[in-house]
Amino acid sequence: MSKMAVNRIATVGPRFLPFADAASEDLPLSRLLRLSMFQVSVGMAMVLLVGTLNRVMIVELEVPASIVGIMISLPLLFAPFRALIGFKSDTHRSALGWRRVPYIWKGTLLQWGGFAIMPFALIVLSGQESAAGAPEWIGILSAAISFLLVGAGVHTVQTVGLALATDLAPREDQPNVVGLMYVMLLVGMIVSALLFGMWLEDFYHAKLIKVIQGAAVATMVFNVIALWKMEARDRTRARPRPESEPEPSFREAWGLFTRGPNARRLLWVIGLGTLGFGLSDVLLEPFGGQVLDMSVAATTKLTASVAGGTLVGFAWASRVLSRGYDPMAMAGWGALVGLPAFAAITFSATLQSEPIFVLGTMLAGFGAGLFSHGTLTATMRSAPKAQVGLALGAWGAVQATSAGAGIALGGVFRDAVLHSPIGDMFGAATPYFFVYAIELALLVATIVVGYRLR
Repeated sequence: MSKMAVNRIATVGPRFLPFADAASEDLPLSRLLRLSMFQVSVGMAMVLLVGTLNRVMIVELEVPASIVGIMISLPLLFAPFRALIGFKSDTHRSALGWRRVPYIWKGTLLQWGGFAIMPFALIVLSGQESAAGAPEWIGILSAAISFLLVGAGVHTVQTVGLALATDLAPREDQPNVVGLMYVMLLVGMIVSALLFGMWLEDFYHAKLIKVIQGAAVATMVFNVIALWKMEARDRTRARPRPESEPEPSFREAWGLFTRGPNARRLLWVIGLGTLGFGLSDVLLEPFGGQVLDMSVAATTKLTASVAGGTLVGFAWASRVLSRGYDPMAMAGWGALVGLPAFAAITFSATLQSEPIFVLGTMLAGFGAGLFSHGTLTATMRSAPKAQVGLALGAWGAVQATSAGAGIALGGVFRDAVLHSPIGDMFGAATPYFFVYAIELALLVATIVVGYRLR
């Protein structure tokens, strides 16, 4: 092959692959893609916990829906600790001279351990076949431990992994690096959802064990690939801390971070916006089925519509932010896009229009992508280099907690209105209208609070 042909092939990546321009001389695309494998493992875990096992536990294993809901919510208990995890990775001293790698490895072991025991715990919880007659508390306790382990591992790996990516990327390339990391998260979620659905179509207990423990092995493989020769060893971190230099406390570090310019207001923006986009997460498919009479197959494709919109939002935000655009302005545009998105979803009920509904969901995903990328980039840039892990942990803690609260509150609000005296004022769409109105109000509040940060 001629040298000219080789050079031409080498230019394909930067020209046609999303976020390929995130690569730099010190962080080539091959190394960047390898690092992003930790996001693939996180996406796989999220799909397994929230999607696949949700259905399997209720339908095939016949576990009560209330217990399933509690199990799925358990990983969120670790979300508020992401700031502490990030802080620990900022200040960690290791005999090997690493600070991020030990925490990613610990998180990987937690994920692996949770997945290793999870299928057996779920079978005992179901009380089916060989588990018939087993004490119910053993199944509940073991299943809860497995979900907690996986949740702790996911939050640790993602927080510290993003901090490591920030350490390695030049400041001007950080928006593209963030975009690539979240594209890989979406890729991991989409591919995992397809594979898990295919493998578990012919369900039996041994198949469940194979699939979940296969996820444990894949988690280990992906994260080891991501970590291999990624963080340089620093001999200064291997030395004991001098007595004249006391170890900083989390309280002191958090106080220093929140005293930064507009740090508290930024966290409020993240929380309000994430809640605004998240209230309807679990309601889009029921809305399509109950209000627009869409088929199960059609409502299932809504997930792809939202993911596609989010992917485009991340790509667009990365392209614009890499040229120096204000990240908080980008977050504001994301919240602003959410207004016509949820308005379109609302009007689709009045017009009984499925295309307008699908368009609204795509716009909502696009706005969420712009908002998430903007707030994450703003958080990265607002933190001193010594507090990157703490800052990203704070972003992750607020974002994950607000997203979980949004999922829970969306269902609560919908049921509360449904069983109230005005529950059928506008027909089947009434409770959904109420939730979408709250989302619109939250997004307006996000724009108002965020405007003062520019």
